[in-house]
Amino acid sequence: MNSDLLIPDRFEGLRDNEKESEINSIIFPVKETLQLIDEIYTDMTSAGRGSFLIFRGKSGSGKSTFLHTINVFRTDVEIISIEGNQSVTASLSVLEDTKARLRIIVIENKEALIDFSTKDLEKDLHAINHFLRLKQGKKTILVWPCNTQEMEDRLVSLAKAIGAEALLGIRIVDKGYLFSGPPKEEFYSIAKSTIHLLNDGASLIDLGVDEEYAHSLLQKSETIGQYLASLRQALIANKANVSRLLKKEQCRMWVVVIAGNEPENDVAALTRGRFATADVDRLMGSTEANIVTELKAYPEKLGILATVFDCRIFYLPILTALACCRDYGDNQLKGEMINHRLKIKPDNTSVERICVSEIANSLTNTPAGPRNRGAKTGSNTIEAFEKISSIAANNDQLLNKAFAEVLQISNLISSYKLEQNLGNGLTRRTDILCNTNNDQLRIEMMWRKKTGRGEIANYVLTKLFNYGKAIGFF
Repeated sequence: MNSDLLIPDRFEGLRDNEKESEINSIIFPVKETLQLIDEIYTDMTSAGRGSFLIFRGKSGSGKSTFLHTINVFRTDVEIISIEGNQSVTASLSVLEDTKARLRIIVIENKEALIDFSTKDLEKDLHAINHFLRLKQGKKTILVWPCNTQEMEDRLVSLAKAIGAEALLGIRIVDKGYLFSGPPKEEFYSIAKSTIHLLNDGASLIDLGVDEEYAHSLLQKSETIGQYLASLRQALIANKANVSRLLKKEQCRMWVVVIAGNEPENDVAALTRGRFATADVDRLMGSTEANIVTELKAYPEKLGILATVFDCRIFYLPILTALACCRDYGDNQLKGEMINHRLKIKPDNTSVERICVSEIANSLTNTPAGPRNRGAKTGSNTIEAFEKISSIAANNDQLLNKAFAEVLQISNLISSYKLEQNLGNGLTRRTDILCNTNNDQLRIEMMWRKKTGRGEIANYVLTKLFNYGKAIGFF
């Protein structure tokens, strides 16, 4: 099966992944709180000292995300953390003056009244008060996030006793700042952007969540964290539903497109991410065939089905397809090729060509790199493939077998069978059932003399629908 979709509801989940460098593109500004930071900066610049901010918000409201991305919306801002297992006193004592216009220091993992004695809190606040009066701290806002009223009150009381308004600032001397996070009307857009970025362009439909249901979850969510968690739970429930139907066979479904007009760009337009994942939204928008009308009643089911089946679409060059037939076609295929006046002498290039193909990259879990375009396909090659496609129109099993043989010879699969059923609902058997080191893979081969985006989309959607019927999902 493909890896689970990533839907973190905490900043740590956003930060600690391979897309960390792109997180800034999905962060929405919380304008009211950014204005507060501007006001504190203006005040502390005039006063010639740093500032302490008690920052309260519900768990999941986005406190950490906001604090760690202020530099997305304000220039020349340095952001650092003091982790919960680090001494505040020791951490501040080794800090030098920042070269940035403003430094934000965030006290991490000390948000609630758990295992914090008054003595420990007083020690930390004395260290903070001292640091903010030093040259090293005068351009620093030191932020202590908390998620309970009790913790806020305790910090405010101690801070007032230690430094009064010189520590807390005049604006919020009697209380901390209440952070409400991004407005609820932005939750949906934030969720869509987050899912899209962290999951190679996946949409809510790919989670099995339609727009109406996604908006209904808004009414039950007080924070952005709760909303993202609700979407994740919906995904888990939807995947479990399909997985129960698939308990007899856990498999993947991949489509390989081979056509004389070499529709590489059309395949790319219907996929997303590094492993040619089928994009349900693009598929639905690329054809007006009857299958779309049938599926529009429940597109969210199709999306989760594509996710669970790990549906992918691959382009295979016709030179590679011809080499497979010449190198590993059986006697029956060779006889058909002779009848069509095709060359049958082996090229001995099929294994090499397959091993650099898109499907090989996916079988070896190697992300596809930049496309390496070769020379334009010659007219003789196109003519030869047109004859091969004529054979496919009458008996594509012969061609599918040659392709499967090359996959096995290349050690990309361990074994295969042709024309195998799945469940009870398929109107046509799977072309190739492959065994890999980890699981089973069903490959559907789309041999065409010529094809385009709409026909490919119709083919893939129909296959997904048939697979869904086979397991009783539709």
